[in-house]
Amino acid sequence: MSWFKELLLGGGVAHSILILAMAIAAGVALGKIKFRGISLGVTWILFVGIAMAHFGMRVEDHILHIFKEFGLILFVYSIGLQVGPGFFSSFRKGGVRLNLLATTVVLLGVATTLVIHLSTGIPLPTMVGIMSGAVTNTPGLGAAQQANMDITGISDPDIATGYAIAYPLAVVGIIGTILVLRYVFGINLREEERQAMASNDVRESTARKLSLRVTNPSLDGMKVGEIRDLIGRNFVISRMRMTDGTVKMVNAETVLHTGDQVLVITSQAAIPVIAAFIGEKIDVQWEQLTDRFLSRHILITKPELNGKTISQLRMRSFGASITRVNRSGIDLVAWSGLQLQMGDRVTVVGTQQSIAAVGKTLGNSLRKLDHPNIFHIFVGIALGVILGSIPFIFPGIPQPVKLGLAGGPLIVAILISRFGPKYKLVTHTTASANLMLREVGIALFLACVGLGAGETFIGTIADGGYKWIGYGAMITLVPLLVVGVIGRRFCKLNYFTLSGLLAGSMTDPPALAYSNDMAGNDIPAVGYATVYPLTMFLRVLCAQLMILMLA
Repeated sequence: MSWFKELLLGGGVAHSILILAMAIAAGVALGKIKFRGISLGVTWILFVGIAMAHFGMRVEDHILHIFKEFGLILFVYSIGLQVGPGFFSSFRKGGVRLNLLATTVVLLGVATTLVIHLSTGIPLPTMVGIMSGAVTNTPGLGAAQQANMDITGISDPDIATGYAIAYPLAVVGIIGTILVLRYVFGINLREEERQAMASNDVRESTARKLSLRVTNPSLDGMKVGEIRDLIGRNFVISRMRMTDGTVKMVNAETVLHTGDQVLVITSQAAIPVIAAFIGEKIDVQWEQLTDRFLSRHILITKPELNGKTISQLRMRSFGASITRVNRSGIDLVAWSGLQLQMGDRVTVVGTQQSIAAVGKTLGNSLRKLDHPNIFHIFVGIALGVILGSIPFIFPGIPQPVKLGLAGGPLIVAILISRFGPKYKLVTHTTASANLMLREVGIALFLACVGLGAGETFIGTIADGGYKWIGYGAMITLVPLLVVGVIGRRFCKLNYFTLSGLLAGSMTDPPALAYSNDMAGNDIPAVGYATVYPLTMFLRVLCAQLMILMLA
């Protein structure tokens, strides 16, 4: 059995892969354990790595460095692909206030960290590690480690140690803050839900059906396209029943008359305006009126359609119309200027023959979507590494600033996923493929961080590192409580939206899961998704800039 002992405690590639695999497998298994619904998830991989290194199972530094950096790149790049499509839209009217509050959480966390650093004399890299753990942000940890390596040329294990010490209490602290705010303000959950459903706190981006009878005499004889321009809202009229009972398809050139009945597809927010302009709401079972027109879901799987607008598809030539576009589980209103992407599922209304023709044009091939499109992933990673290596000179900072292996790939992924379709780049990645890429990346990164920090972990805690738990708690609680009070008392945010905002400002999935379970609806998830892209970007950027203050 000497060969097994050598494999377990020796060196080389086989030993390194075995240790990494053992740390990841054990960490994932422990991550499934929950206490009162709360789990540390994949962060257990970090603690398993620390324990293994403490007991002598280590990996050579150069191998550890390569795996750690590659895991970090995979992780942040997949995050960029995920948040990119919603990154810029999160700055629109409905999300500006939430993003300003989330930015305040980030900046207050940075300020608290700097105050503790100046008061205690703890090295700033260590404090950045504590801050990353206190806000449960692993990409920030990676950015800090990489920036510190660029400046000093050596790895600082205290950054990872600070992260590991602060992280567990942070998860509990975020959820605890949400609970404290509930009782401080005397929140009635049922009343909050009722108010949220009746207000604009719930951003309705999804498509809704609406049946109307045309009663506005000013619309008699007008074309649908002209009416859309007058109302100034995005909507689609799918079908209409004329006064003689005839049911037909509708396009921009279709003329409406008083008494016609129409099926409108639009957003929830636009329903009152459209109904007030066109006519009275009615109840029509459109599927029962005729069996001539069918409604089918068709997948866009042809790369050449990536980035094209609905109007460019010329559905009129097929005798069909697209009424809705489902993207990442959300139904979007199929207005003429909406750009389509690979993987979109469109709802097409038409005859059996016209729908078959549309299916051939759009692709409708699941096999094409299942095939991983790794070309753009590795091209994007290459561009991200190049961007992250470019030195930028800023006044007042003596050393050039680099985005690094965390910031560069993150920015490129956001830009590619958002603007790629416009330039005919196929950026579609299935949710399962993106999740696999992300989980493999974070698992490799955390295992390497733990194995690198394990040798000095216990000694650091014994030498006063236990105090870092309290410092981490301050960095967690102070920003959340301040912004929680501001958001509720002065901004009058709905409690469910506020809880999602606080979870998103800490990029903390366990807190989001708790908020969703508490609410019994998806309102917290909307707040979380609104602030998550900007927050993730700011966490990575701030961690790097704080390390660069040492330069």
